[in-house]
Amino acid sequence: MLRLQAPLHERFSSAPPEELSARIHAAKAALGDRLFVLGHHYQREEVMRWADARGDSYRLSVLARQRPEAEFIVFCGVHFMAESADVLTADHQQVILPDLNAGCSMADMADLDEVEEAWESLAGVIDVERLVPITYMNSSAALKAFVGDHGGAVCTSTNARQVLEWAFARGDKVLFFPDQHLGRNTGVAMGYGLDEMRVWDPRHDLGGLSEAECKEARFLLWKGHCSVHQRFRPAHIEAFRAEHPDGIVVVHPECAHETVLLADQVGSTDFIIKAVQAAPPGSVIAVGTEIHLVDRLAREHPDRTVVSLDPLVCPCSTMFRIDAPHLAWVLEELVAGRVVNRIVVDPTTAQSARVALQRMLDITEGAAAHD
Repeated sequence: MLRLQAPLHERFSSAPPEELSARIHAAKAALGDRLFVLGHHYQREEVMRWADARGDSYRLSVLARQRPEAEFIVFCGVHFMAESADVLTADHQQVILPDLNAGCSMADMADLDEVEEAWESLAGVIDVERLVPITYMNSSAALKAFVGDHGGAVCTSTNARQVLEWAFARGDKVLFFPDQHLGRNTGVAMGYGLDEMRVWDPRHDLGGLSEAECKEARFLLWKGHCSVHQRFRPAHIEAFRAEHPDGIVVVHPECAHETVLLADQVGSTDFIIKAVQAAPPGSVIAVGTEIHLVDRLAREHPDRTVVSLDPLVCPCSTMFRIDAPHLAWVLEELVAGRVVNRIVVDPTTAQSARVALQRMLDITEGAAAHD
């Protein structure tokens, strides 16, 4: 997806870190409670230090909604996160993304035209009334709206199992996008076999599948992935265990299935944070997720050794676009009375996306009530 961010003036791009810090501090002070800065877990430290709240994308969007006094929501994350925040916040709140080029390669692997085409193709071979579409939070507002309009729901890496259980109570199969690995790993954890899953490749007719495969599959998994989490491989776990036989391996469910099978613990970013917190002092923990979170956990837990599972560490390149110069720029523009880089989801799309998000909330709250 093409997004155009004009180059910053050298007043920002060439400013030394201490000057940028002073300017960001001054702008935040001037804006006061009118401003709420959100920092996703994968942000670099020069940005995260200014966040009024940190967390995953959905949690941050909910927190923004709970701050009605904040007119300006500066989301230090990527495009789909800012869209979700705009969908969930009130009309008087304006969501701003410091760099418009901060996208998400996974989210871009499934677009509305491709998903609509897939749905139409599937309607020719199966009863789509029994097919439930589920989209991961890491997707565009347009896909969340599609799911809302077609009886499906959104899921996060935390509640994917609950959402899939809900889906199978309503249909025979699911179309899960855009991340195949989260769908596969969650399905296996639920007791489904790999032989009940097929990968839908949007570049081929009927997703590269036969009619029989479409009819027999319980899971139709979109051919998408996270460019960071796909890097973690079984060989990394084997090398870590050879060096640290008593070490702990914790990975994100966006990792490939063969990697997840070998890990000690698997869960969302919040799960990973809690797993490190719960590990005994002196533990050596290899974490399979984005390097900025891994480094932050290492700093916050000096009595444990926290390392990246992949020694050739790889940051999220699109998340990395958010930096101190861009943050200073959008904040100083706000002080001057100019709103730049506002992310707006059209009302029709937002309404349908809210339906899908509300279903997810209802599913999660309903499951918690029965625990």
